[in-house]
This record gives sequence, C-alpha cells and structure tokens, in this order.
Amino acid sequence: MYGVGVGGGGGGFNAPSTASGRRKNQEDDEEEEEEETGDGRVLEAWERAYADDRSWEALQEDESGLLRPIDTKNLVHSQYRRRLLLRSAAAAARIQKGLIRYLYIVIDLSRAASEMDYRPSRMAVVAKCAEAFIREFFDQNPLSHVGLVTIKDGISHRLTEIGGSPESQINALMGKLECSGDSSLQNALELVNGYLNQIPSYGHKEVLFLYSALNTCDPGDVMETIEKCKKSKVRCSVIGLAAEIFICKHLCEETGGSYTVALDESHFKELLLEHAPPPPAIAEYAAANLIKMGFPQRGAEDLISICSCHKKIKSGAEGYICPRCKVNVCELPTECRTCGLTLVSSPHLARSYHHLFPVTPFDEVTFKLGQKGGQNCFGCQQSLINTGGQSNIHVRCPKCNHHFCFDCDIYIHESLHNCPGCESQRSSSR
Repeated sequence: MYGVGVGGGGGGFNAPSTASGRRKNQEDDEEEEEEETGDGRVLEAWERAYADDRSWEALQEDESGLLRPIDTKNLVHSQYRRRLLLRSAAAAARIQKGLIRYLYIVIDLSRAASEMDYRPSRMAVVAKCAEAFIREFFDQNPLSHVGLVTIKDGISHRLTEIGGSPESQINALMGKLECSGDSSLQNALELVNGYLNQIPSYGHKEVLFLYSALNTCDPGDVMETIEKCKKSKVRCSVIGLAAEIFICKHLCEETGGSYTVALDESHFKELLLEHAPPPPAIAEYAAANLIKMGFPQRGAEDLISICSCHKKIKSGAEGYICPRCKVNVCELPTECRTCGLTLVSSPHLARSYHHLFPVTPFDEVTFKLGQKGGQNCFGCQQSLINTGGQSNIHVRCPKCNHHFCFDCDIYIHESLHNCPGCESQRSSSR
C-alpha cells in the first residue's frame, strides 16, 4: 500500500528537529482536532458551514445599543432584479414562448439524495424548493400542467398524473420522501417520453430533472433514448446537486434544454425558479395553432353529479360543468375526459398574457435633497427617506416617472403586472 504526501519537502525534512518542537506540534494538532470535532464527533459539511459562517460578525448596534435586525431585503431584491432583467431582455427581442406547457418534474431519490452536504439533506432541500417551484409555476403558467416522477432503486415511478392542481402535486410528493438504490436516467426518460407523446400537438413538452447522483445505472443505450426524446420534441433540463455530468450535459444540448449545477441551497432555489417563466420556444417546435377552449361555469348548488376526474359524488357547487357535454370536473384548467375539450377560466387566460406584454423594468435611482417629487412611494405611500435625511435606493418607472419602493417593485412585476402610475395617467386622460 503506497501513499502520496502533499506539501512535504521530501521525506520528513519539514518536521521539528527537537523533542520539544514535536510535542508542541502534537499539542497544536490536538487543539485543532478538538476545534473541528468538539465532542469527539466529526462535523458534517452543513454543520461546518454554520461553524465557519461567523454570522455574529454581521450583527450591528443602533444608537441605543440594541441589536439591529439583519436586513436581507437588498440582497433579495438584487437577485430578483437580475432575474427580471434576463426576462425583459427575452421579451424585448419578441421571442415566441409556449404558454401551454406540459412539464414533468423528475426527482432523484436514490441514495445520493440522502447526502448531508445540503442541510439537513439533499432530499429535504429538493422537496422544500420543489414545493415553492410548483406554486410559482402555476402562478406564472395558469394554463399549464405538471406531473411528478421519482427515480429510486434504478426504477422510475410516476407519483402523479399530469394536472393543473398544485396542492395535489405537493401532497403526493411529501408522502413519498424515501431514498434508496441507484439512479437511472434512461428509465426516467423512457417513462416520461411515453406519457408526453399523448399530449396535444399545441402543448410544449418539458422535463426538469433534479439530479443528485453522480452516475446513472441504465439497462440499455441511453444515447438512443436521448435521440428518441429529441425526435419527440421533448425539452429536457437538468439541475445538478453534486457536480457536472457529461451525460446530463449531452441530454440538455441535444434537446434544447439548460444544464446547471447548484452551489448551495439558495443557489439551487434560484436556479429552480428560473424555470417557472415560459422558456423561448424552439423554432421547429413553435407551430401556431388555434385551440378550441371551453369556459365552464359553477354547477347549481342543488345539483348532484359524479366527478369525471375522481369518480366521486359531488354537489354542483364543488365543481364545474363542461359547456359541451355537461360533465362535472373538479378543477381548472383541465381537459374534459368525456369530449376532450380544453376547459379554462377567463382569469387564467388573462393572466397568461403578462408574459407577452410584461411591465418594463424600473430604473434604480436615489432621491437627492431639494429634488421635487419622489419622496414617497407611489404605490404604498411610504417615505423613501431615512431618519437621517438620506434616501433609500428605490426604483422609478421610465414611462410615468413615478417612484416605488423595493416591495412595490416586486409586487408590480410579479403579481400585479401593471404599473399603477401608468394606469392612473391613462384613466385621467380619458
């Protein structure tokens, strides 16, 4: 058994030449070990992150000697602004986007997901971030559908059918969080490709892998499966939690997806939320189609019928009535299982258009003393000036020149999708 020394100058030439020097060196090593292990237990990676964080150095005192709360608003807003500018650049180029998306989220639950380099484990971080992503996905894509697939013991399992209810997807995921065995990329691709081939031609097929393993244990040639997905026009993207893998990068390059590797939990969540807005449609996949849709109404309260989704008896107020075949369905958007008509609500359709006509990103400005206007946020009317007479960094709409705070900036671009200043000018001009 041979070993390789790192940093030695050849043999033991760097060792202390006296017994007292050797004893001092041993004492230093023992102190270092006690620092690292504490109670004799080896620290995990996520525990070392806390130990080395030295977060107490970020604490600050106010004038009265009390501790100030750590303000993370500027950090959150800078991350949000970066995502917003990337989105606006794509919108300015008039890139066609697919508003009706059929997405399968493939979660790797092999033994690699139980690693504790993410705190408390990769599996727990993935489940937490996947829940936030599913809610954000349906908020930004009300006409789209999501399904869940897990990889465990070399086999892929479909947890949920592809559907439009975020709660049913999240509940199914939280009940199946167990890690074991190896991961198989090919089995997951074969399973997902078979289900996505059944969706309508106007839908955009997507697969998002949350991959923890560093390898894939496949029963056949995974390259043939990748070619099959490419011919089926399935866009595959991967977010790795460990390191870059060639086969994942090759999969994304062949199918037009994106491949990224997360550095930590916050970076993983940021990468995941980047997949919530509709991606640019690939030229040969983006065929314009007219889609026939129905707008169902709530059933009468005294009406009792069997739900076509779950085959359960429900009252009319608990579901919607298909305008073509009069069948009761539980949730929207969905596809009627009797006549095949796409069922949506008018608010869902209206909310989808903000990706086509987004609000222009606001400019960051600083208010100067003596300047007219801009002292209060136009949205919430809070003062933009600190107690010391200095202005907070805030934003200004380039069209109406009204000033807004960071919270209103996020609310306008993420939820409202309209500038209150521009809308007030339009209403006053009428």
